[in-house]
Amino acid sequence: MKDDLSKLLAAIDAAGLTRRSFLGRSAAFGLAAAMGTTLMPKGVLAQDAPKKGGILKMGLGGGESTDALDPGLADGPVAFNVNRQWGDTIVNVMPGGGLEPRLAESFAPNEDGSVWTFKIRSGVKYHDGSEMTVDDVVATFKRHSDENAKSGAFGIMQGISDIKADGDSVVFTLSTANADLPYLLADYHLVVQPKGGVDNPNAGIGTGPYKVVSAEPGVRYVFEKFADHWDPAVGHYDGVEFLVINDATARTSALQSGQVHLVNRVDPKVAKLLSRVPGVNVTSTPGRGHYVFIMHCNTAPFDNKDLRLALKYAINRQELVDKILDGYGTIGNDIPINKAYPLFDETLPQREFSVEKAAEHYKASGHDGSPIELIVADGAFPGAVDAAALFQQTAQAAGIPLNIKRVPDDGYWSDVWNVKPFCASYWGGRPVQDQMYSTAYVSTADWNDTKFFNTEFDALVLEARGETDLVKRKELYTSIAKILWEEGGVICPMFNDWLEAHSDTVAGWMEDGEQELMNGFASAKTWFA
Repeated sequence: MKDDLSKLLAAIDAAGLTRRSFLGRSAAFGLAAAMGTTLMPKGVLAQDAPKKGGILKMGLGGGESTDALDPGLADGPVAFNVNRQWGDTIVNVMPGGGLEPRLAESFAPNEDGSVWTFKIRSGVKYHDGSEMTVDDVVATFKRHSDENAKSGAFGIMQGISDIKADGDSVVFTLSTANADLPYLLADYHLVVQPKGGVDNPNAGIGTGPYKVVSAEPGVRYVFEKFADHWDPAVGHYDGVEFLVINDATARTSALQSGQVHLVNRVDPKVAKLLSRVPGVNVTSTPGRGHYVFIMHCNTAPFDNKDLRLALKYAINRQELVDKILDGYGTIGNDIPINKAYPLFDETLPQREFSVEKAAEHYKASGHDGSPIELIVADGAFPGAVDAAALFQQTAQAAGIPLNIKRVPDDGYWSDVWNVKPFCASYWGGRPVQDQMYSTAYVSTADWNDTKFFNTEFDALVLEARGETDLVKRKELYTSIAKILWEEGGVICPMFNDWLEAHSDTVAGWMEDGEQELMNGFASAKTWFA
């Protein structure tokens, strides 16, 4: 089998494709996956052996009092990182885009990618001392397939028609073949819980490297090392503490004073100054994360396509990248996909700021001239309030009466995002295009935060999901992008770098553009020098 895999990879190289863009996106990936292969990124060098011990303290922005331990409800940075401490998924996406078996020790598709079998690791214990079972894994995925669970993974579960246990394996039967299924099942909401979390999704009992000691949403979380964790390669600290510090200035001050060892969401305007502070390391990692302004396509006045286009043309993307990101990012193009994604459509015209086109579409919309309210909070994304103010100025130049309503951070993700018709938001991105579209843009997605309902779009996403010919699949993603670019309710002015900082006492830091803080694994994979 190793010889067959070598031949396959050689053929990929000869075809001029990157292995990253191919592996996992054709049923042929099952050859590597069945072997339990971890595809490590180039440039990952051997480091000194991790040291054990100590309490890692992290200052995190993006938390609120309404955060829950239910992994399906994780909708902000703190909730995302909290669940990484106590929970495991069956597979992880590695830096560089490879897949790593976790609670599943191997996985493989059938010939056409319509059935996937994941062999579940044995001997894994939960924090309460009980042993994880295949039935727990089945129950977990079934819970997230239930719309009543309100899971952020509901959209990506829709292509699965059946989930069942088969001995020590879980078998997923798909309604349409999907070469990307392992990437979808790496979604951070899909933490395996006892009995699937049906009885108590907020229990915070999982198989992760750290146990929950206390949880004060919006304030503080304390974790201790789980001595019986199945993987000795992660979880080097005796414990981890999160302090929720939503104010960016207070976060960086906490790092400089030694109150915390690591912070997320460094304000781009202070990053260069912070990097000069002795004992502080600032890291900037490009990825798929993006900052957005989202309009509900089914709510007036945003149900008018011309008005949506007017607002899209009325924003100066380059100005926002220069002034809000201070260059730590790239301009967006009103789709949630950038060149970091495999099969990215590089032919889609870049939408440019145009006062003339904005005014033309605004006039065509027939809008009555009343103020258009954009709701924003400091925590929507770093620099969100300033970005909204710049947007307001350029919109006014086109005669569009944009009014900014600033609200508190606390409650923003429960009371504003996905509730109000026009607000600021952010997305961390996803490993593959299908997952990004399935999570936030297909009609059935619970997190369809632009209320974009388009049957042609949905059909194309479904078709692309089952297409293993890469040329045809890229053509489908081109069509998908064009529909969203023209019809959608997302204004995506910029893709952000993950801008973070840590004390030089923290060792083992690795670039990972999947999500912030090493895809949420900073506390699991770093150690004290």
